[in-house]
Amino acid sequence: MKTMALLMTAAGLSAYLGSCSPGELDFSQYPSAEISNEEVKMKIYLPDAEKGLYRATRFDWSGVIGSVQYKGHEYFGYWKSTHDPMFHEDLSGPVEGYIEPGLGYSEAEPGGKFVRIGVGVIEKADEAEYNWRETYKIVDHGKWQIDQGKDWITFSHEVETDVGYAYVYEKTIRLKEDGFVIAHSLKNTGSKRIETDQFNHNFFMIDGERSGTAFKISFPYEISTADDPKGMLLIKDKEITFLRDLVDDDAVFVALAGYGTEVDDHKVTVLNQKSGAGVSYQINKPLYRMVFWSCATTLSPENFIWLSVEPGAEETWNSEYTLFVK
Repeated sequence: MKTMALLMTAAGLSAYLGSCSPGELDFSQYPSAEISNEEVKMKIYLPDAEKGLYRATRFDWSGVIGSVQYKGHEYFGYWKSTHDPMFHEDLSGPVEGYIEPGLGYSEAEPGGKFVRIGVGVIEKADEAEYNWRETYKIVDHGKWQIDQGKDWITFSHEVETDVGYAYVYEKTIRLKEDGFVIAHSLKNTGSKRIETDQFNHNFFMIDGERSGTAFKISFPYEISTADDPKGMLLIKDKEITFLRDLVDDDAVFVALAGYGTEVDDHKVTVLNQKSGAGVSYQINKPLYRMVFWSCATTLSPENFIWLSVEPGAEETWNSEYTLFVK
């Protein structure tokens, strides 16, 4: 895990530089669904191996949120001026992933199989190490099922392999009066233990405000970092603020320390102080890792948990987002 963290700190920034510029793109050709209640309206892009908005291998294909509207405010959106369904970062909203190379990657020979949860069975390339920015060949997409009601949607993904890894993964997004809950379950139906971290990139874009002095990001613990905020961030006490508004070529990435093993530490609040719109989200599992990444168009407090699921066992966890307007 330490190796992956270093890759994201150094190489990750260069992968993002120059990509953060606003643009108007037509996504009407991509399969999507809408759910709503009296207060919240959400647009979600659907997993589809042939026509989906996102068909790369970094992120979980389920629950890609394109828009959340609440009391006249917008919380998400597409943060780039270009789009390629096969490019690792070209998606929007709270998007989740399993950042470890994948189940069985280290055991597989080049041309062999490994598994990315929420993606499918992947062919291992002839490479020295896994590249999280690369889109790999998917040899089996698994079986997707989608069920939907007025204010909820459920994605179910079933994957079986001949290399010992198999699962049934379910994600339900359900609206509440002031936000939404993402409920997860991961059942290990294979013969090998599933061990992986899971994270959410978030990609907040509150009211389309440029990342900068309008925003305040708050935590329930004293935060610190050993990384260089490059003159863009002030990390002090329990808050991250921006020292200036970011321009199109800016990007900053820092790993955050200070959290403990308590579930109550797993909470983040993002506030657009200019429009008054904000969001708090929390997960009912302890933090495994916490980082913060931002470019000019979006900001992403990225929260990680650790999962260890024995054969025949099932793990569940919830992510709850509460929207507010000051």
